[in-house]
Amino acid sequence: MCRKDARSGPSVAALALILVACGPAAPGTPTPPAASQPSGTAAPGTSAASAGPAITQRPSPQPFDPAAVSVTLQPYARVAGGPLAITWPDDGSGRLFVAAQDGRAWVVRGGTTVDQPLLDIRAIVTSGGERGLLGIATHPGFATDSQVFVDYTDRNGDTVVASYAIDPANPDRLDPATARPILHVGQPYPNHNGGAVAFGPDGDLYVSLGDGGGAGDPQGNGQRLDTTLGKVLRIDVDHPSNGRAYGIPAGNPFVGNPLSHPEILLYGLRNPWRMAFDRLTGSLWIGDVGQNAWEEVDVAGRGVGGLNFGWNRMEGDHCFAPASGCDQSGLTPPVTEYSHDGGACVVIGGIVYRGDAYPVLRGAYLYSDFCTGTIWALAADAAAPVPAVVGAHAGQIAAYGEDEAGNAYAASLDGTLNRVMASPR
Repeated sequence: MCRKDARSGPSVAALALILVACGPAAPGTPTPPAASQPSGTAAPGTSAASAGPAITQRPSPQPFDPAAVSVTLQPYARVAGGPLAITWPDDGSGRLFVAAQDGRAWVVRGGTTVDQPLLDIRAIVTSGGERGLLGIATHPGFATDSQVFVDYTDRNGDTVVASYAIDPANPDRLDPATARPILHVGQPYPNHNGGAVAFGPDGDLYVSLGDGGGAGDPQGNGQRLDTTLGKVLRIDVDHPSNGRAYGIPAGNPFVGNPLSHPEILLYGLRNPWRMAFDRLTGSLWIGDVGQNAWEEVDVAGRGVGGLNFGWNRMEGDHCFAPASGCDQSGLTPPVTEYSHDGGACVVIGGIVYRGDAYPVLRGAYLYSDFCTGTIWALAADAAAPVPAVVGAHAGQIAAYGEDEAGNAYAASLDGTLNRVMASPR
């Protein structure tokens, strides 16, 4: 059964991308291959990856207490085109790079958006619904390797990851002539594209892909290893190999498995719309959009691969197919979930705050719901974190992000880039 979006208004229409859309079931649904036990996979909470560029951040002086903090969002800048992703270049400039759904990316400096876009690829992007320019990440060695990586849906509706280099004559502009296609993934339906890209502490690029769309994952992509849909991929963009525009990190869990794609790091995901690394611990936090009833947040420790987060056997902590008695063996449960009670609809995965501006917030994982505007926080360093409501926002939050100093931001679909503020309560 599908969720029908009865709301109206341009901002909701502009971002069905994280709302469930119905699609016809695909004929001849393939049978998932037998998944072998990943070899060389690190145990949860351990690292199987080499250390990469590190950003020194102080841990919380004491455990974060979500009941002791109140969060508000303060307008910081205006960004045209429907802002959906936020990143920053590691070059000391203090700038933000913000990707917008319509195919443009923008530079925000000191609360002001630069007049000319950082990148304008509207001519090659399909925008609208669940499509558009969906993700942006800067190379971890940006000061000497000024590449910016973007994730977008092309004119055929397929996912493309590509890189662009900064124009030497203009540090606020990417040179279109430097476009380098990295990855192409066919999309069977127009929804559930995922679209997040982020560099991990190992220096590799992580790419989130939804299950390909259609209600209930009709192709079973979440549990299949012979497709990259419904996964988080890890690729090495600095060392191409075997005719690819990237290399395969040796620590990826399915390397050498002929029934799987070697790019796959994590699987069992429905629509991992936003994901982010904790800049202190290197753990990966994923907001995975649910189907009819439950939204979830998943976590993988630094360097950990091979985790199966359960979709479409489960939605959150609950059986989905079948509705009861599902096989839960080998699955990694979410760190937290919430239901659609009270009008909630879509989880917007956030960031772990490690900045200095608000010590009371340090160690908090922030996330929110697209429809209600509720903002939650949980203690990222806790063994069994319990979330609490810490705020609410009337605008439709589509993404969270950080700047170089660790200040936190939230992008609203109305074009407002907000600064995250915190105070004790």
